[in-house]
Amino acid sequence: VQLQASGGGLVQAGGSLRLSCAASGRGFNDYVIGWWRRAPGKERERVAVVNYMGTSTYYEDFVKGRFTISRDNAKNTVFLQMNNLRPEDTAVYYCAAAWTSLELSQVGIRGYDYWGPGTQVTVRP
Repeated sequence: VQLQASGGGLVQAGGSLRLSCAASGRGFNDYVIGWWRRAPGKERERVAVVNYMGTSTYYEDFVKGRFTISRDNAKNTVFLQMNNLRPEDTAVYYCAAAWTSLELSQVGIRGYDYWGPGTQVTVRP
């Protein structure tokens, strides 16, 4: 599976962006997809995860109520709708695919098999 994230950009605090993660290759529907991010000087951190069918999701506390993850398996694409953005959301955002049967919250960074190049999100105060 090859992944490509897009949709990043520069936005004012309180604004919105919608990231897309387009997948190519076989078996997209077999993978859990997660969005991760790395802010300057910080470790990569998980943001949100969606299961194979898009029927179950997991969010880290710092994005709950603001971000929504979804997927369209017919289009091999996962989305991250980001609302009410804050300066601390500034980071490079990555999507990643995991072939796993674990609970979404239990899939750590090493559980992801494929990573795409990131897309930069910058939020101005």
